[in-house]
Amino acid sequence: MPLHADASADDKPVHPAYGVVREVTPFASVLLCHNPGSFELDGTNTWILRAPGSSTAVVVDPGPTKHGKHVRAVAAAAGEVELVLISHRHHDHVGACKRMRKLAGAPQRAYSDEYSVGAPRLRDREVIEAAGVTITVMHTPGHTADSTSFLVEWEGQRAILTADTILGFGTTVLDPSDGSLKDYFNSLNRLLVEASDAVVLPGHGPDHPELEPIARYYKSHREERLAQIVAALDELGVSPEKAKPMKVVRKVYSDVDQKLWPAAKMSVKTQLEYLRTL
Repeated sequence: MPLHADASADDKPVHPAYGVVREVTPFASVLLCHNPGSFELDGTNTWILRAPGSSTAVVVDPGPTKHGKHVRAVAAAAGEVELVLISHRHHDHVGACKRMRKLAGAPQRAYSDEYSVGAPRLRDREVIEAAGVTITVMHTPGHTADSTSFLVEWEGQRAILTADTILGFGTTVLDPSDGSLKDYFNSLNRLLVEASDAVVLPGHGPDHPELEPIARYYKSHREERLAQIVAALDELGVSPEKAKPMKVVRKVYSDVDQKLWPAAKMSVKTQLEYLRTL
């Protein structure tokens, strides 16, 4: 039997609610993994998609390794899993995939071949009908090259699973190994065009009732940071090609807790790379 949060209609759980399945829309519920950290915020959100009355469910991002209790709770809440979807390659989203497959026995699909098991990789703009809902695949690179969002629709209601492209709070780190600021701007613009009115179901942090104001804030924040980095380069007297990322971090992020500087350094690297292409 599926698990449910032990709360009355007037006392529904709110984020962060560890250990309970929290319904956000009639067709989307979340189970928050207890893996808080600088990159994970309060922890990783595992989403369970199921239209009212559906006998099957879709699980999105099983979570990190070494959190067996979380994966078992997801499997119990989901019941019969029709499909597992992966938003992107980072360990806190895919670490529990193998265990999830053992528990659920469902095919797993991602934008990359590496994390697609028992079914072909996802295709951009592909439409999936599963668990009574319609899921449109949106390739939204920037955070990573394989970052994917999922637009979920049911009876005129829309929600967008944004993973780490748009978070519940704070801003997204762009992974310098394959992330790109140019791609990220393009992805934000695409989300604004195609899902501006959708409920935001992020990979970390609380949900939001509408995507548009969050995405516009993300764009303006990135543009402000980019302007600050250009100013810092002028002060340092160096070009984007010769700049040392940590020196830029010390200037631009001087008002930010130094525990967050490693994450800031990652984003600065991608921003310097973007400036080199201009």
